[in-house]
Amino acid sequence: MKTARKDFPEGFIFGAATSAYQIEGSAFGSAGSCHWDTFAATPGNVVRAEDGSRACDHHGRWREDLDLLRDGNFDAYRFSVSWARVLPEGRGTPNAEGIDFYDRLVDGMLERGLKPFLTLYHWELPSALALRGGWMNRDIAAWFTDYSRLVMSRLGDRVAATATINEPWCVAWLSHFLGIHAPGLRDIRAAAHAMHNVLRAHGEATAALRADGHGNLGIVLNFDHAEPASQTAEDRAAATTQDAIFNRWFIEAVTRGTYPEEALSGLGPHMPGGWEADMARISQPIDWLGINYYTRHFHAADPGAPWPATREITGPLAKTTMGWEIYPEGLRNFLTRMARDHVGDLPLYVTENGMSWDDRVENGAVEDAARIAYIDGHLSAVREAIGDGANVRGFFYWSLLDNFEWSLGYEKRFGLVHVDFDTLKRTPKASYQALARALAPRI
Repeated sequence: MKTARKDFPEGFIFGAATSAYQIEGSAFGSAGSCHWDTFAATPGNVVRAEDGSRACDHHGRWREDLDLLRDGNFDAYRFSVSWARVLPEGRGTPNAEGIDFYDRLVDGMLERGLKPFLTLYHWELPSALALRGGWMNRDIAAWFTDYSRLVMSRLGDRVAATATINEPWCVAWLSHFLGIHAPGLRDIRAAAHAMHNVLRAHGEATAALRADGHGNLGIVLNFDHAEPASQTAEDRAAATTQDAIFNRWFIEAVTRGTYPEEALSGLGPHMPGGWEADMARISQPIDWLGINYYTRHFHAADPGAPWPATREITGPLAKTTMGWEIYPEGLRNFLTRMARDHVGDLPLYVTENGMSWDDRVENGAVEDAARIAYIDGHLSAVREAIGDGANVRGFFYWSLLDNFEWSLGYEKRFGLVHVDFDTLKRTPKASYQALARALAPRI
């Protein structure tokens, strides 16, 4: 690996990321049901009808996994709390066993010299709240705020940074308009309400946590580089529309208190009544912004189709096993774009970046040269963005472990560490070893 710790500013944080449902095992520790449990139990939703009931059993093997982070010379661990593990019914009586687990986990990070970067919501909505409308119900902002205050009352004194929501585009659009993730809806009105309510939940929780005395609060947004399939006016408009839905909707709401007109042209008629009055609460100050970036897509007009009337065109570059183009320049673009257009000198973190590959253990090792090149290319893009003036403070690889990849089950492997899903044996890949060498302490 050509890029190393010495190439970044003093104090730059290197970490790896995971999420609770993807690694912990929802069947352990008296966790309640979440909508991914029930979504996965419905035929046709998840590859091979797999679920996160066992996952990587991080719930039982967390010490081993934290040791991997320490031994890989990482500075920090980005993890999430399962709402259904802490509050099995989403509200009411907490599960002491659940909150105690995260208490021990945070202490374990600190004992190993790791900074805990907490995400409060990474897609695990308790089933009891899903039955009450979930992200379509305006009351979810209060439910999420109560849950957030509970978690932070136990962990907030020891975490280095806290994100309210991970990837609200996935929470709202991918799940309520495209129907790919739980709850699996394909309904524009449901999507419009979820697109707004997820931001209301962020705003209400941020205000409450700050009033409780907690600091270093942010949100994690995912970005996808949108290119027109051609230079026709129609294809340029298609890319602009997709950029507005995917990239601009959430960041403009958080930093400007507005939604882009190109997205409102379709969502506006379906938005909750009086939504404009919520924008001041949504756009209160944050302390940092997390940026998740993986790829770019080309967009073409799709005449005659309902709004947004666009379709994706396959790009020319090499792709991961997700079918995603490898395009590091997009990461540099978003880091500089956020600094220039939205957040100024606010600290930025690359909170997710990684690739799926067809990793196999052969002779006790996993050779993943393609992933090493991917990481190197994206770290170089981060360096270039810093050179451009973006205040980037850290980089978290996704993911530490191979895990449950949502509707794709266990067949897509993003991890630095291979997991045998029969035995749960962990095998560090060549990329883990290369990154550990690159992140060795400065001399």
